[in-house]
Amino acid sequence: MATYGLIGRKLGHSYSQRYFEAKFEALKLDGYRYSLFEIACLDGLREKIDRWGLDGFNVTIPYKEAIVPLMDSLDSVAAETGAVNTVEVSHPADGSMHLHGRNTDAPAFLETLRPMLKFWHTNALILGTGGASKAVAWALQQLGIDYRWVSRHPHGEKQIDYPTAYRKATEHLLVVNATPVGMFPSTDQTPWEHPELLTEKHLCYDLIYNPAPTLFLQQAARQGATVCDGLAMLHRQADLAFPLQQK
Repeated sequence: MATYGLIGRKLGHSYSQRYFEAKFEALKLDGYRYSLFEIACLDGLREKIDRWGLDGFNVTIPYKEAIVPLMDSLDSVAAETGAVNTVEVSHPADGSMHLHGRNTDAPAFLETLRPMLKFWHTNALILGTGGASKAVAWALQQLGIDYRWVSRHPHGEKQIDYPTAYRKATEHLLVVNATPVGMFPSTDQTPWEHPELLTEKHLCYDLIYNPAPTLFLQQAARQGATVCDGLAMLHRQADLAFPLQQK
């Protein structure tokens, strides 16, 4: 039996289990399973991994950054972003447990964003400052797109508050929601309170995939903006993680 899974605080919104199970079935990987593990904190993580018999796992809200210090090693993207969404579990000959953290969110976001970009998408607003936002920032750097993080409590040179973001909307034509605001079951919420500021030149990308589209994207589309939900990114990051997790 090869066991994989997803850890997070609340996982009722997640499609990961159905995606991986369908993939296992399509590839005829008998004996492979993927489960959801809701945990209140990361305390005793190694004991939990051992008890669950995990060969690898994915990480979601709110642990993508908090889990980094618990890793024995990181891939280059995880080290650069300071966020992990995939962990490979191995057991060296000495019987210890080795946890290798990877970030497949960042390349998945880059690959799914790139085909939609126009020449005027040179400046971006990233809503949120959590682990997912770090993957977005990494991808934008690779693409040569300048960005600002938008936070209700900004600090640091690259962060601004929401009133400032609204004032900058005319020059920042790429808006990425990397917060959980609007995610199931809170589908009547939006992180962007002024959809009237969005235009036909705006590209609005929401990392949330449940629901699809979110209220943010519905309102953006009504303004003529190009919109994209997070489902393609979810699938791509899972595909990038999957070979790393095979026994």
